[in-house]
Amino acid sequence: MLTDLVQIRRAGEKMRDENERFRKHLKRHNFVPKKFREIALAVEAKMDCTTCANCCREATVKLAARDIETLAKFLRIKINQFKQDYTELSEEEGIILKRNEAGCVFLDGNLCSIYEARPHNCRNFPHLVRGEGSLVSRMWEMKDRACYCPIVYNTLEEFKAEVKFNKTLRQ
Repeated sequence: MLTDLVQIRRAGEKMRDENERFRKHLKRHNFVPKKFREIALAVEAKMDCTTCANCCREATVKLAARDIETLAKFLRIKINQFKQDYTELSEEEGIILKRNEAGCVFLDGNLCSIYEARPHNCRNFPHLVRGEGSLVSRMWEMKDRACYCPIVYNTLEEFKAEVKFNKTLRQ
């Protein structure tokens, strides 16, 4: 299992096209979602996200209205104050958590300072086991996440092995 973030970045970047072909392969072929879920859960169980926190450094967090309400309540501030102090507007994603030089504004070392009230997208990350829609519908994001998340990188490699994905030929 690969956990070194530098190696994952290099390998993930190198495999972007392959991971895109794999996503398309899954859309055209049958696979057993339950087996993929088991694989993803097993990989997640082997990882300690608090030793990495790369998702908090790399990814943006899109916020739903309920996330904003929950976080404002958790921080004991008004919703408008929360929006002003902790969010920004992204043309692509809508309202997102602010970021600083370390990543997410709530990242403290490798820990989330709002973990108990963290947004829905953070709770579901890396969106292999949990998330909106089917796994295949979420796969379009995985080629990017495989460049910074050890769970995604290793899970995709195990998914490919499970379906005997031919990495060298077009599917």
